Amino acid sequence: MTTVKEYKEYGKVLENLLHLQTAPIAVKMLKNEKDIPKGAIRPKRDRGYHLAQCQAFALTRRNRETIAMLLEDNWCWGPMFAYGLTKKPDIFVKGNIHYPAFISTLEGSKKLFRNDAAFKPGSHIGILSAPLGTASFKPDVVLIYCNPTQLRALLLSVLYKNGDTVTQEFKPFGSCVHPVVPVIQNGGYSITLPDAGEFQRALVREDELIFSASGDKIADLITGVKHLEEIKHGYLKHHPEMRPDFPRPDFYNNIFESWGLDTGGGTSCGSM
Repeated sequence: MTTVKEYKEYGKVLENLLHLQTAPIAVKMLKNEKDIPKGAIRPKRDRGYHLAQCQAFALTRRNRETIAMLLEDNWCWGPMFAYGLTKKPDIFVKGNIHYPAFISTLEGSKKLFRNDAAFKPGSHIGILSAPLGTASFKPDVVLIYCNPTQLRALLLSVLYKNGDTVTQEFKPFGSCVHPVVPVIQNGGYSITLPDAGEFQRALVREDELIFSASGDKIADLITGVKHLEEIKHGYLKHHPEMRPDFPRPDFYNNIFESWGLDTGGGTSCGSM
């Protein structure tokens, strides 16, 4: 079983080997106040203001703050019921939250959110976020804000252990919900597009995506990240170069020879 100390080390590995611009986020769903670590920021109590959850994630990954968001701290409705802090509002149940502005039919609006992931109302009192490299708790899920090239390295790392891939349904809403709730419920990994609210209010960059992994998958992910670095296929080892007749691994030449095509160029870059 992974220890808190090991999770901290994993956070440092991810930052160093992927050159992440911001810290990976350790996330834990809170069932009672005793789970809140000493020194964690409670926005309403400690600072006298409210935050959207995406803003709390931004403060954690950019400013490296540990933040506990309870019901009274929230300034955005989506995560409040998705996280199980309260019940789903009637307007959401009726399916007209995005009708007709974003979805032209009421039935289409109902369909979009009919099976959306959510915890049972009252199952949690809040959500805790901290930089993975310094978190004093074991995370339920880890969020990594990354660019597409870093995402490719993460997906290659997922492949290494068991040949797993990430199958994804993309939604343009709820980027505080989709990387958290279904990953905790089902395990595994997820990729999320930051939504418009996160772009406007939490200053997410246009080239950022959210990769998330359940806490029990982080050790496997790190194994893959380290392995790619060892075989010189990690994020730090790939450099753009427009070069005709570039050096190729031997198996390229073997395949081309079997097709009666040109070979040559010598051995390079491992097995890709």
